[in-house]
Amino acid sequence: MNLVVVGLSHHTSPLELRERLAFSNAELPSALLRLHKGLGGAGVVILSTCNRVEIYTHHTMEPDELRKEIRFFLSESHCVPEEAFRDALYEYENREAVGHLFRVASSLDSMVVGEVQILGQVHDAYIAAQAEQTADKVIHALFQKAFTVAKNVRTQTTIGEGKVSVSSVAVDLAESIFQTLSGKTVMVIGSGEMAELTLKSLVSRGVRSVLIVNRNAERARALAEPYNGEAIAFEELNNHLHRAEIVMSATAAPRFILHPPSFHHALKLRGQQPMFVIDIAVPRDVDPSVAEIDNVYLYNIDDLEHVVAENLELRRKEIDRSMELVEHGVNQFMQWKDTLVAEPTFVSMTEELNTIRERELERTLKALPDLTETQRQEVAALSKRIVKNILQRSMVEIKHEIGHHDPHTVLHLVKRFFGLRETT
Repeated sequence: MNLVVVGLSHHTSPLELRERLAFSNAELPSALLRLHKGLGGAGVVILSTCNRVEIYTHHTMEPDELRKEIRFFLSESHCVPEEAFRDALYEYENREAVGHLFRVASSLDSMVVGEVQILGQVHDAYIAAQAEQTADKVIHALFQKAFTVAKNVRTQTTIGEGKVSVSSVAVDLAESIFQTLSGKTVMVIGSGEMAELTLKSLVSRGVRSVLIVNRNAERARALAEPYNGEAIAFEELNNHLHRAEIVMSATAAPRFILHPPSFHHALKLRGQQPMFVIDIAVPRDVDPSVAEIDNVYLYNIDDLEHVVAENLELRRKEIDRSMELVEHGVNQFMQWKDTLVAEPTFVSMTEELNTIRERELERTLKALPDLTETQRQEVAALSKRIVKNILQRSMVEIKHEIGHHDPHTVLHLVKRFFGLRETT
């Protein structure tokens, strides 16, 4: 059985390509089921975030064939020819796939190293697979171990201290542009987690006023109220756009919600005073051609990388320690996975020893006809305890040997030792 991950991220692909291959929350259940069924019941998890699209699978298929099937699935699901994204993919198998997931969950592969959102996103991807029953035993154990490793990294290092979210980095960018956010008006479009995190960061930097825009007026008011912000219905967006020096957009809209005419109108009302627009949504909320308008300065999530570089340098000392924890977790998981090959042998051992136990118990009880029923039960219980102890100690030692030597060689010797039939 092989573990394989195929994916692309901000490290390997531009935002435009990630947008084309992303799975929305609404698309995820059917995508999981299609791939699970297409691979004949393989264990499957799909992780799709702003910065990455990754597919984790566990299957008897050879890794090369499995990777080929996943590439076809990505192409077919999004009507994107494989040649358009083939060079951007990374493909890992078994130990390398395990290490990759552990680094992702621990935020060591994130644009902002140490950010906390990715762990929640990995958890959500796993829960979605559980809900559709596409996570098999190994996938289940893999993701549970990933959560443990991420927790260890978070608690045993300082990798997560300071500004560690994409939203806070976006606010850093705005502050670097204006020097100070005090006295500024900021418009936040969207009411999801990313929008709220951005809003908290803005308020902490002393912005004068906040405008909250959402398609649902009640949700806009609910988000605006704790921050003394002003709620604006989505339909009124263009009538208020000119009021903001900074516009941050983080909706889940499937297509652009802001276009050049909106900004031409806003600039006219602002007397051509500059506007800074930070689009941290994936897919993007703002038409990229807006960047061509004079006095509008548009940044998207990929543009945050120069701020992230500074963040990464501050955390570099903690990365080595975090990588050690990841490697330790990988070793533990792979040792566990290697022992799975022994399960059929353990079943055969148990059956063989119990067959011997039952045969010898029957012979012994026949030789002792004067035993009471209670005594006969005690003898039977004793025989079960002896076999259980032999099996437990043997299995522990066999797992240990498998973890340090070739599993097939170890199991061959075990089968010979216990007189078990060789299986193909």
